[in-house]
Amino acid sequence: DVQLQASGGGLVQAGGSLRLSCAASGFNLDYYAVGWYRQAPGKEREGVACIRGSDGLANYADSVKGRFIISGDNAKNTAYLQMNNLKPEDTAVYSCAVLPICGSFMVIAWGQGTLVTVSS
Repeated sequence: DVQLQASGGGLVQAGGSLRLSCAASGFNLDYYAVGWYRQAPGKEREGVACIRGSDGLANYADSVKGRFIISGDNAKNTAYLQMNNLKPEDTAVYSCAVLPICGSFMVIAWGQGTLVTVSS
């Protein structure tokens, strides 16, 4: 049974940090990519970051470059999103997904969202 469990959201003040986790079960992240997405109220979902499981190659949306870091622990089958210097505009529901490769429109599995709220 393929499952993704996202966690780590919460309320934080602007300038603060949070770390989101995405734990996978039922498949080996070594052979896939993991993407983090977010959707703010009234806005479309956007891709935030993606990491290739085989070698850790990562890419980021321009809006989070230099502030967010995506990483993976393949031994734990878990991906992380370290979010630093958070801004109110980062407020959104964050979700993780397993993809065949970064940039793919095909999603193999979605995790449930976790809410991140950044207060000014």
